[in-house]
Amino acid sequence: MPVGTQGHVALLVEDITEVRRVEAVRRDFVANVSHELKTPVGAMALLSEALLDASGDPVAVRRFGGRLQKEASRLARLVQELIDLSRLQGADPLPEASLVSVDRVLAEAVDRSRTTAGARGIRIVRGGERGLTVEGSEAQLVTALGNLIENAVHYSPDRTQVAVASRCRDGAVEITVTDQGMGIAEKDLERVFERFYRADPARSRATGGTGLGLAIVKHVATNHGGEVSVWSREGSGSTFTLRLPPHAGAPAATVEGEIA
Repeated sequence: MPVGTQGHVALLVEDITEVRRVEAVRRDFVANVSHELKTPVGAMALLSEALLDASGDPVAVRRFGGRLQKEASRLARLVQELIDLSRLQGADPLPEASLVSVDRVLAEAVDRSRTTAGARGIRIVRGGERGLTVEGSEAQLVTALGNLIENAVHYSPDRTQVAVASRCRDGAVEITVTDQGMGIAEKDLERVFERFYRADPARSRATGGTGLGLAIVKHVATNHGGEVSVWSREGSGSTFTLRLPPHAGAPAATVEGEIA
């Protein structure tokens, strides 16, 4: 538009690249959520019809009822993880930041997978340094470590071992979760922390995976000023490492190892 009487022109330039990127991410997220919700909801509708049709056959009722319960659990888990992810991306990602004991976080996280692991003969071994502390949300950290341990158990063969260890290294608290599973293909390593991305969709469906667990871990790490990474090789298992800033003035740690 012309300005004044000297023939000057004023240009108003606005960079909307980030706005469009956010809108694209939002559209993709809504599309993915819609797809993920339709799968268990559709399965539950079909199973409930089959259950009614088989009302006179106790064997069929138990079979369809068990499958219906499995889909309901999967739906409940997906909804809960969507809620968790929404809270982690909120305006106040650490509403209850405090001094957190890494030992207590790992104990609770391990306990969440103890029954599943025990049923398949999988040992969860706890080792490394004790007495480490970080600043943050204990609930978020339990959720993140619980997701890593649960993934390790789900993707491990029966009668193997999952190792959980903590240590202070290069000015950070490191927590590692190592399994003896199938490993992750190199092409998938950079994407495993994306929402709804599954390196092995068929296996994830079989184990009830939602594709949100590792995305939640990444958000928790970011909220705490840390990071999460993965090392894996097909046929050699995987190691996920959560690195967090240590609490200032934390006491010296001790080194121990035991079966959790």
